[in-house]
Amino acid sequence: MEAVKVAIVDDHKLVSKALENMISLNPNFQVTMNCFNGQDFIDELEKVKTYPDVVLMDINMPIKNGIETTAEISRKFPNLKVIALTMEDNEGTIIKMMKAGAKGYLLKDMSPDILFNAINIVHEKGIFYTDMVTQSLLKIKTEEKFMKNLNETLKDRELEFIKLACSELTYREIADQMFVSPRTIDGYRDSIFLKLNVKTRVGIVLFAIKHNLC
Repeated sequence: MEAVKVAIVDDHKLVSKALENMISLNPNFQVTMNCFNGQDFIDELEKVKTYPDVVLMDINMPIKNGIETTAEISRKFPNLKVIALTMEDNEGTIIKMMKAGAKGYLLKDMSPDILFNAINIVHEKGIFYTDMVTQSLLKIKTEEKFMKNLNETLKDRELEFIKLACSELTYREIADQMFVSPRTIDGYRDSIFLKLNVKTRVGIVLFAIKHNLC
């Protein structure tokens, strides 16, 4: 079995080196590129003959940040799969990364098992649900059954909420847009969390992006 080729894009040299060392210990993965900002990475992609399979992309970087870089990669190299790396679980920033084309996100203090699992899932399945209680949505039979009954499972107002949740609007601004109270929005959110088996707004956005709901 050929090793999954991984690229690391992170301006923190200690972090990027630690990631490279961690990944190199696993024979199923191979670090083929390690760049310190988005522009360097794009410049390197223009030169290489073999592209990486999965990119671990820091969000906050000088010259060209992770959001800008991921958006450009999505246009120029659509087959590259990006996983966002972040120090803080900031929903707004992560949602921007998802909309730019990232297929998942990881906190930088993740364990090796979570890292390897994320790389494998993104490589094989296309998207990584970090906040799933289970990976049920990634199982084909479960997913097909759910999508078949999507209109019955999610109400029209919940689908409307999902689309707005993919924007940069706050929950209060979503309430204003939908002409309902913030408490009603909390109800929509909690209902969707339960139905989709997610725990955060980012989980909703990942689901929506995968199923073209936003």
